[in-house]
Amino acid sequence: MLKRTCELLGKKILNGCAATGRITLLTGETLRRLGTADGKEVLRQMALLGADSLPIVMMTILCTGMVFSVQTAKEFVRFGAASSVGGIVAIAMARELVPVLTGVVVAGRIGAAIAAELGTMKVTEQIDALRVMAANPVSYLVVPRFIAIVLMMPVLVVFANLVGNIGGWVVAHYYAGISTFAYENSIKVLAETYDIIGGMIKSSVFGGIIAIVGCYKGIHAGHGAEGVGLATTASVVMSIILIFITNYFLSILLFV
Repeated sequence: MLKRTCELLGKKILNGCAATGRITLLTGETLRRLGTADGKEVLRQMALLGADSLPIVMMTILCTGMVFSVQTAKEFVRFGAASSVGGIVAIAMARELVPVLTGVVVAGRIGAAIAAELGTMKVTEQIDALRVMAANPVSYLVVPRFIAIVLMMPVLVVFANLVGNIGGWVVAHYYAGISTFAYENSIKVLAETYDIIGGMIKSSVFGGIIAIVGCYKGIHAGHGAEGVGLATTASVVMSIILIFITNYFLSILLFV
């Protein structure tokens, strides 16, 4: 029994190391081939992967901003710090909540779509057909999606920050009785432009993670519909885990 357990554990460790190596190689090849991307395909992917994600991202962040304001406004008013609510909400949203939640939403929507699309192409041997026609699958499939998500994530974050702070203001004003001037002035006093820039940098990194993981899982999907389904699920789970891990190190690097 112990021997069997050790064998399974060793196999999982080896498979994890092999997967890490393949993802690293895919990332390196993608970065080397950024100049080979087709502009029209990049724009098409930006519309599909970025613009179409805007409604669900804005809805998610709007509700998050309102909930965060509910949890903080009353307590700040009770301790006589009502003038700080807007700034606290804006900083928390810009630095952490907006980029992380946007990454999670995009990973669930776009990461899964990328893995499913490329997984279907793998199962139907379309990727092999590209190789036969001397077309590099990384340049044709991975690079446009990578560029599109990396460029669109900061745009989503900008809109999400705006909507999230509006939601926070609505709750702070109508629920906690904080004036509009006090809310806006606290944002001007406490929040800085770099808070938003740092969040945008985070979101670009998260976008790269989502694109690479989704493409990797799709290209290496197993056979049949089951393989595509497993690849899609694994893409979302791995992307979200990597987003949370990466967020910790980026927070230390950018804001500490």
